[in-house]
Amino acid sequence: MSEAAVLPLLSVRGIEAYYGAIRALNGVDLEIRAGEIVTLIGANGAGKSTLLMTICGEPRGQGGRILFEGRDITQLPTHLIARLGVAHVPEGRRIFPRMTVMENLQIGALSAEESHFRDDLDYVFGLFPILGERRSQRGGTLSGGEQQMLAIGRALMSRPRLLLLDEPSLGLAPLVVRRIFEAIAEINASRAMTIFLVEQNAYHALGLADRAYVLANGEIRMEGTGAELLADADIRAAYLEGGHG
Repeated sequence: MSEAAVLPLLSVRGIEAYYGAIRALNGVDLEIRAGEIVTLIGANGAGKSTLLMTICGEPRGQGGRILFEGRDITQLPTHLIARLGVAHVPEGRRIFPRMTVMENLQIGALSAEESHFRDDLDYVFGLFPILGERRSQRGGTLSGGEQQMLAIGRALMSRPRLLLLDEPSLGLAPLVVRRIFEAIAEINASRAMTIFLVEQNAYHALGLADRAYVLANGEIRMEGTGAELLADADIRAAYLEGGHG
């Protein structure tokens, strides 16, 4: 087997990140293999969102390296990281509220080959039929769940190889949360898409994950399969039974 065949899709090695003088990430190490769903859980303020943003180049990683298919992307600008096939769905959706559903999806497709546009649009509308019904509606008038679907759909239009999802269930009703997690599983299965999921809803996230990490105070404190972490007494006490991490 060639070296390229065994390389992880994403490798984070000893990465540090700062906001001014405040260190948000303290030597984070993790790997994500192609085709996996990997979940990152942790308390508020642990550094989860910062890690996703650092992978995308803002803030810049320091004191370590971020490798995408063996290529060092630590110092690459965000737009070049995106062109390599990394798409980020940030916390809070951040769609373009004055643009229509269709216009948001078109923006997502700017970095993809034009010949794929119709197929990708059909895929997104098949995944989230409500978006097809509301394609001419402004994004800002959608419900929170519909906006989350649009944010995911916009990212999918770029044909990413690695999809970063930051708190996709945040603030959503339980039925919508279930649909979002079903969609994540479907994206992974139907497109063999690699997914890195940051999520406060540890029960759903660990149940979906092939592997998972626990982040606390900017450091990885535990890792294992999703099932292993779900069964761990400390994890259950901190994240599944009313604890606060």
